[in-house]
Amino acid sequence: MDVYPTAIPDVKLIRTKVFRDPRGWFSETYNKQAWARAGIELEFVQDNHSFSMEKGVVRGLHFQAQPFGQDKLIRVVRGAVFDVAVDLRCRSPTFGQHVSVILNAEESKQLLVPLGFAHGFCTLEPNTEVIYKVTQYYSPSHERGVLWNDSGVGISWPVTESGALLSQKDRRLPRFADGADFFG
Repeated sequence: MDVYPTAIPDVKLIRTKVFRDPRGWFSETYNKQAWARAGIELEFVQDNHSFSMEKGVVRGLHFQAQPFGQDKLIRVVRGAVFDVAVDLRCRSPTFGQHVSVILNAEESKQLLVPLGFAHGFCTLEPNTEVIYKVTQYYSPSHERGVLWNDSGVGISWPVTESGALLSQKDRRLPRFADGADFFG
């Protein structure tokens, strides 16, 4: 496993080793001991799996308020996404900044989004599946978000506002400047 910092160093890009042979391939996507050796000690408690039928599906930007804040480990098992993490840690030097990466099923990359970040993605291909591990259980009453295309955050999404497919809930998320329950 190789761990690379992104433009926001607390957000990590993780590349796992892939062992290929004539039958196909094998990859160990998570190993608690290997992660600890790399300095990442997290206890994942839940796995989530999303499927998006269309290209241009936007999910996010989501996070959970404390005490149910989550670290997330994201990987794509079919298709591809433009994946984004926005720093919501009020005392962070990168507060309000974001990092984006392309994750796809062809590469062995995962994105580690730490507690204190909003997370979202846009599908780049139809029939995209994303699996992610989290360090805290889902709590509906602690669910929060930031509007995906808020100009105050400045994300250059690979889809237009009219072309994006969003849930009604995500269309009504507050702007960053109006955010409450950010991480102090």
